[in-house]
Amino acid sequence: MSVWATAFAAVVAFMGIGLVDPILPAIATNLRATPSQVSLLFTSYFLITAVAMLVTGWVSSRIGGKRTLMIGLVLVVLFAALAGTSDTVGQLVGFRAGWGLGNALFVATALAVIVGAASGGAESAIILYEAALGIGISLGPLVGALLGDMNWRFPFFGTAVLMAVGFLLIATLLKPTPKPAVPTPLSAPIRALGHGGLSTTAFTALFYNYAFFTVLAWTPFVLHMDAHGIGLVFFGWGVMVALSSVFAAPALQRRIGTVRVMHLALALLIVFQLGLATLGHDGIIICTILSGVPIGLNNTAFTEAAMEVSDNPRPVASAGYNFVRWLGGALAPYFGSKLAERFSDSTPYYIGALCCAIAIVVLVVRRRHLESLERVDTDHAFQDAPLPA
Repeated sequence: MSVWATAFAAVVAFMGIGLVDPILPAIATNLRATPSQVSLLFTSYFLITAVAMLVTGWVSSRIGGKRTLMIGLVLVVLFAALAGTSDTVGQLVGFRAGWGLGNALFVATALAVIVGAASGGAESAIILYEAALGIGISLGPLVGALLGDMNWRFPFFGTAVLMAVGFLLIATLLKPTPKPAVPTPLSAPIRALGHGGLSTTAFTALFYNYAFFTVLAWTPFVLHMDAHGIGLVFFGWGVMVALSSVFAAPALQRRIGTVRVMHLALALLIVFQLGLATLGHDGIIICTILSGVPIGLNNTAFTEAAMEVSDNPRPVASAGYNFVRWLGGALAPYFGSKLAERFSDSTPYYIGALCCAIAIVVLVVRRRHLESLERVDTDHAFQDAPLPA
């Protein structure tokens, strides 16, 4: 029950990522803001999330995982509710930054708690975590559309209510988690990135996440649809993320290996980014939805790689990895929208495709640092193989 309580709260936490997608045009209209100003809702959120990742392990190792989760949830409830009261885009951006702090404390700790408490091993726990991510990302735009159609402020209040429910579930169902014997030093996540495999995974994920959040943050403006239309498109996208991360990614990892899954998914994302840049309205809808497939594949592959590639404790590896990769999520929305305002609506997608190509080059050049993942893939394939008669 503690695992499922944490997973439910994780679903709601990840809903917050895509919740604002359908209402971005409405926010821009109501607060008299440009797309690049509205994009700062993502940038402030992910920038604070990235930096806060560096202190999550330090905090949780001193007060325990459960208390860290609860503090994170309280911050999300508070700042999501305050975001709904905003009268200017500056206030909204600031409250999203506070939301990002709470989200970082919760998300980084939730993965470690689920991995530690689940009975099916690290791989099954990561798949459950990615399932929560996929479900949350798919439901976020749908909830945002339904509530945002009534008023653009309602999705923020709705998130605050759902997170309050998550807080109650964590408070009542999650047993206190033991503190490690040795508290995590503040410098541990940065020092963990000195490992070649973890740094390769993290910096490849930075470029991948730039492309990922180009799709998420800029596409609502080029769809030229109402909140319901945008919400439905990104609901379809989120379903693809969930299905591919939970079902397709593990199967492909056992068949061709984690690193090859990354190569395949990055190549597919290049194709869909170019489709978004060159096709008409119907093509943009199709490419947006289908881009969820490589994004789901990569989410699972990169998360498992970060957890398995080094000998660092998983919470420390997760913090270092997430610090670097969320920087990509912080940079893409603002720079993508500024490029679109200066050049054309297609420019952000060409840059996203270029980032995927750079990520592939990093994987190729530094492939020796990821050789240990082949052993992990072999072990998983062996565990799933039928016993001889």
